[in-house]
Amino acid sequence: MGSGASRSKGIKKVCAHHRGGINWLSLSPDGKYLLTCSEDGTARLWETTGQQCFAVFQGHENYITHGHLENDVAYTCSADHTVRKWNIVTGSCTHIFRGHTSTVNKVLVTRGCVFSGSYDRTARYWSSDGGRLLQEFRGHRNSVLALAHFSSQDLQPESESDSEQNRDFLVTASSDCTVKLWLVQDGRCYHTLRGHKGAVLCMALDTPSKTLFTGSTDHTVRCWDLTTGGQTRVLQDHQGSVVCLELANRHLYTGSADRTVKSWLTASGKCVHTFKVHKHTVSTIKDHDGILFTGSGDSCARAFDTKSGALRRVFKGHSFIINCLQVHNKVLYTASHDGTMRIWDVKGLYNEKTSRGSHCAGSAGSSLAQMRKNNRVGCVQALNEPTRGRCSGEEHESGERGSLELI
Repeated sequence: MGSGASRSKGIKKVCAHHRGGINWLSLSPDGKYLLTCSEDGTARLWETTGQQCFAVFQGHENYITHGHLENDVAYTCSADHTVRKWNIVTGSCTHIFRGHTSTVNKVLVTRGCVFSGSYDRTARYWSSDGGRLLQEFRGHRNSVLALAHFSSQDLQPESESDSEQNRDFLVTASSDCTVKLWLVQDGRCYHTLRGHKGAVLCMALDTPSKTLFTGSTDHTVRCWDLTTGGQTRVLQDHQGSVVCLELANRHLYTGSADRTVKSWLTASGKCVHTFKVHKHTVSTIKDHDGILFTGSGDSCARAFDTKSGALRRVFKGHSFIINCLQVHNKVLYTASHDGTMRIWDVKGLYNEKTSRGSHCAGSAGSSLAQMRKNNRVGCVQALNEPTRGRCSGEEHESGERGSLELI
């Protein structure tokens, strides 16, 4: 497959090089490169200027679940139980991180630290320069689904930041219905956050307010005090699994299997907008300069005005679920389980007056049926009315994947 144009409104390019669905899309900090991670076992590196693929990372022995892109290196993790580090100039694999005993579904790189989370119920901390295992975090009774990191200095006023020894914390969310805070240095569990009645799928850190937000298959978002580990608030308006979270400008945006996105004031927990036009689960959300972009299991991306809640535009063209999106220099990138990355010009969107957008039509039903059969990593549940997740530490990996990975 190659790349080409499309008649869809605003489309700049369709990149169809992958031979399998794209599970993740990462943007480098300097905005120069994009990384796509695919079911075909490869990752590809793209320039954001010319939108050309100039490197293919090959070596994983199974599908790639997730990735992270820095300015000079890339990291990918896979169902082959490994994490790999790549030189983006040469395209060569420089390190292989081995030790997990099941699918590695998340990799987090921050402040020189490399963390991974797996279906083997553990998270791990690795040396970035040699691939050596530095710490193992063991204690969850089921798969680790999401990762986050913060330090104690992040929670302190600048005037007090030197008054206490800085400590790094890893946050892990699991299908065992809990979230754990770990001390990175010694691997000790510092807090276990209990309250969810279903698998915890996503997290968002708001360190200025010392708050952690978690979304779950129990249809709720819960707010936690990072200093005490106590639950401070429960946001309960969703009618389906909460799949994705986005923090921006003192608002929390939550995407759900109930086909809506909700906007909440982080200070009070008040729901101020509900975005209702999606035809299936909302799988990914991204705020950019007052525009909220969403991707959905109905194969469409959408743009909303964050202040009014009005639908501004619908981006049609994908044939399966949109797993991830990025926005850079007023260009929208959407990655789908149909194996393509589509590139959209959205410059005009920021100058348009708020107007009523058209609904997304098409054969989403047949596409989603096929997606349910083939998608091994996608983050939305292929159910219109999902049931609440169960808290069981005795499920096997095959059972977990059947019920969770399409949530």
